Formats: sequence, structure tokens, C-alpha cells
Amino acid sequence: MREKLSRLLILIVLPALLLGCSASKEKGNKSWVAMHFLNYTNDQDLTKLGNQLAGLSEMGVNTAILEVDYHFRYESHPELRQGDNTITYAGAAEFTRQCKNAGMKLFIEFQCLGHQSWAKETYPLLTVYPELDLTPGAFPGNEGLYCREWDPTNIKVNEIVFTMLAELIQAFTPDGIHVGMDEVFLLGSEKSPNTKGQDPAILFARVVNEFHYFIVNKHGLEMMMWGDRLIDSKVYPYGDWEASSYGTAPAIEMISKDIIIADWHYELRESYPSIQMFLDKGFRVLPTSWKDVKASNALFTKAFAIKNSKMLGMLFTAWDRYDDPAKWPPLVEGVKILP
Repeated sequence: MREKLSRLLILIVLPALLLGCSASKEKGNKSWVAMHFLNYTNDQDLTKLGNQLAGLSEMGVNTAILEVDYHFRYESHPELRQGDNTITYAGAAEFTRQCKNAGMKLFIEFQCLGHQSWAKETYPLLTVYPELDLTPGAFPGNEGLYCREWDPTNIKVNEIVFTMLAELIQAFTPDGIHVGMDEVFLLGSEKSPNTKGQDPAILFARVVNEFHYFIVNKHGLEMMMWGDRLIDSKVYPYGDWEASSYGTAPAIEMISKDIIIADWHYELRESYPSIQMFLDKGFRVLPTSWKDVKASNALFTKAFAIKNSKMLGMLFTAWDRYDDPAKWPPLVEGVKILP
């Protein structure tokens, strides 16, 4: 029955999405200058960050992406709160107010599908509900894998996660949701009893489409995701991290084109052809850098050379708390090359 319902979803929802069932619109010509914030896990952290938004705004930052994941005081699933001191409804509302005062759009990130563990720590969903693990019983102690992934064929996953996302939407009233979905490696794996032998692209597209329907069609928000699993490593030689060699790339033809693709590349390269590829497919693209200033500037210089209204701007990541985000070196130098 589960497989029949999933196939029905692909047959009914997917064609509607590809025909342009979309709540998204172009939002003017001003370039996005976005910054991703990680490890702000409680109200005190958000207060500090909120007080820094004005300085970031003065530099040109106009979009904040706050990764929350399990660090919220969920009422629907209190068992999935990560830590005793988490972000509250009041703290979320105050941070949203500060974003608006600073003239910033706000996206909330919840890592979906992949990144359900880090090193030896498995995050709450698969700790509390181990039956939702894509590879149950495999990789004891998280040895021999990058990150755990949830089982997208188990309908209980969406029942839980959609409820949690609904709380984040209510608390933060954001402009959009970033669903993550990067660095997925285990769909269709021999160690995955429920997806073994299945097409990873269809499985991946199914997850994307289900979350797109919930976020965009049901809640009227923007949806953003990392782009690496949609890039074919055989065509674009980025390697196994910035591109996919695990069969998920064909999903690019199966998902809605109104999703914002955060196309991340952290190394200095002569070119970044995936940006043009995503644009040609009809996606809006937000190129994304990390800590190497030269690589960051090269990425954005190449991106801004493309004259396409769907090339949105730039996204800076630090992948940790940075004492003063306005002094993040790639940001300081990167805003100088804004067109």
C-alpha cells in the first residue's frame, strides 16, 4: 500500500508541479546577499545574532538562512528536542522581528533526508525512532558512513517532520524553508532494506516533491535546497561531494523548477558550469561559498558574469558560529564584487 501511495504521488503531484503549479515569483532585480547561520541553538544565541543583523544589513546582507533542525522547543514532538535549552516560540518571533527591522528575508533550514547524524552522534529523529533509519542496524557506532539518512519510504517520517516544520513556520513566519538534502549517498544501497535496488533518482525526487507540496503549495512559502545531488559527476567533474555519482542526478528532470537551488562550491576552479546548467533547466540559483576568499570571489565573479534574472546573488556559509559575522572574510571581500 505504501508503494502504491508513493507512486500515486509521483503520477499526480509531479506532473502538476512540472506544468508550473507554483507560488513563487521573481522578486525584483536586487541581488540576494545571503548568509547561512549554524549553531544558534537557543534564545540567547538568537538574541546575540539579532543584535548583529543591523551591521550585516549595512554591508548589504538582505537574506538570513537560520539552520534550526532539532534545536527548537517542539510542542508536537517534545521527544525530538535536541538539548535542554532550545529556541522557544517567543525567541523565534523576536528574531523574525529583528530580521524585518534589518530589511532581511528569513529562511529557516531543517536538514531533510540526509545529515541525520554527525560523527558518533545520531540526531533525535533516528535516536528516538530507529525504525525510521534508512540503513537500520548498519554502521554501528556510525563507523563507515558519512551521515545517517532517514527512510523516505516510511510514511511516518513525513507525518513527524511535516508537523515539526509547521511549528517552525508558525513560530518564525519565515519567507521560506531550506530543506537541505545535500550529500545523500545511501538511497538504493545494499544496506537499505526498503530501497535496495530502487532508482535513487526517483526516490530523491519523491522526497523533494513531497516537501515542495507541503512548503510551497500548502503554506505558500519559498523552498530552497542544496544542489549537489542534482549534478551528474560524470558530466560535471566536481567529485563525489559537490556532485552526485550515486544515481540521484536525473531527479533534476522530475522536480518543480520554482525551487531555489543553492549551488555550493568551496574550491577554487576555473569554471563552475553547474550554475549555467541549473539556469538552463529553469531554476533560480544562489551560488554558495565557504571559507576560501579566493575561491569565494572566483565563484561569484563567474556567476555574476552570467546575465540571467534567475541568477539571484550570493550565499555565504561559515558552518560554525563566527563571533562577528560582519567580519567573515569571504563576506567582507565578496560584497565588493556585487554588480
